[in-house]
Amino acid sequence: MTELTSAQPLADRIRPRNLDEFVGQQHLVGKGKPIRQAIEQDRIYSMVFWGPPGVGKTTLARIIANETQRPYFELSAVSAGKKEVQAIVEQIRAGGQRDLFSSNQPTKPRSAVLFLDEIHRFNKAQQDYLLPFVEDGTLTLIGATTENPSFEVNSALLSRSRVFVLEALTAEETRQIVQQGADTLGVTLEAAAKEFIADFANGDARQSLNLLESAAGLYATETQSLSLEDVKTALQSRSLRYDRGGEEHFNTISAFIKSMRASNVDAALYYMARMVDAGEDPKFIARRMVIFASEDVGNAQPTALVVANEVFRAVETIGLPECQYNLAQGVVYLALAPKDRSSGDAYWAALDDVKKLGNLPIPMPLRNAPTKLMKDLGYGKGYEQYTTDDLLPEGLKGRKYYKK
Repeated sequence: MTELTSAQPLADRIRPRNLDEFVGQQHLVGKGKPIRQAIEQDRIYSMVFWGPPGVGKTTLARIIANETQRPYFELSAVSAGKKEVQAIVEQIRAGGQRDLFSSNQPTKPRSAVLFLDEIHRFNKAQQDYLLPFVEDGTLTLIGATTENPSFEVNSALLSRSRVFVLEALTAEETRQIVQQGADTLGVTLEAAAKEFIADFANGDARQSLNLLESAAGLYATETQSLSLEDVKTALQSRSLRYDRGGEEHFNTISAFIKSMRASNVDAALYYMARMVDAGEDPKFIARRMVIFASEDVGNAQPTALVVANEVFRAVETIGLPECQYNLAQGVVYLALAPKDRSSGDAYWAALDDVKKLGNLPIPMPLRNAPTKLMKDLGYGKGYEQYTTDDLLPEGLKGRKYYKK
């Protein structure tokens, strides 16, 4: 029987080492699909893997390097920077290499694979630094991101890479992985418990295995079996509470926004700190602040939008950990600013009429008249630049959307 406790996380213990063991992403790794073709033909190029957490981005990068016998290096953009990239490049150019998989695995003199997890955390300058090493073949870059690479990866790197979209695992794929984990731990898992874990994970293999391992460590030491109740109780573990795609994520961002709306500076800072500490992307927080500046502060203090945009730019340029100062400054400013939602409320009221009433005829004085025929038909007739007349279509005359 396998030990229930191990220094190595369960997700790493059962991580696939080749495509035959890999679960999911058949649109990329199935027979005749692009990544399998690239591996089989030994034609590896720079790639960006875009997809939600726990769907195999890291595993797939390791498989590519392993099956094509290439030197492999792995960095996380959360903690690494130009210095770490430079050290890898120097090691490669000096002829050194690190073998992640086997101490005697042969390697061929070819471009090394650099897997950069959370590549969106690299700022523009850091991404630019990678470019010459990708161009000259020193590195084959495989970046992983949960964010849209069109916005988060600079165009020069994107133009030299292929973007592959990874999908959340299906319920059946998740159940398959959970069963592998249970077999590795040597525990029996009730069918209802397996279903619960698969539903909880929402397509994230790592989440499912973390919950399984936590439950097994707490409740399977005596009976070697796990019930639905065991798994539900184990879910209370603090380490599983914050999931960037889960309920706690939405609860925390909601509390953050509502605290700023109530001008409660201390609560807003606390909820922001919780998100940052849990690993939330600071650009996500900054985006919400930009929205808040127009939605809640509005024209009561128009400079709020300027400040929020500058905070976002600073976060994007500087990155963690220093950008926490920028976030904190922006949160305090927005929380203390006067609030006015009238612009947004007016827009949504107008949009509601658009959806209900469709394209009502535009009044003749407001119509464009570029031809003689259109002028003869009355287009633009009676138009006055600074008229005080009601300019809404018939059927909406007198409607007031904006309320000061």
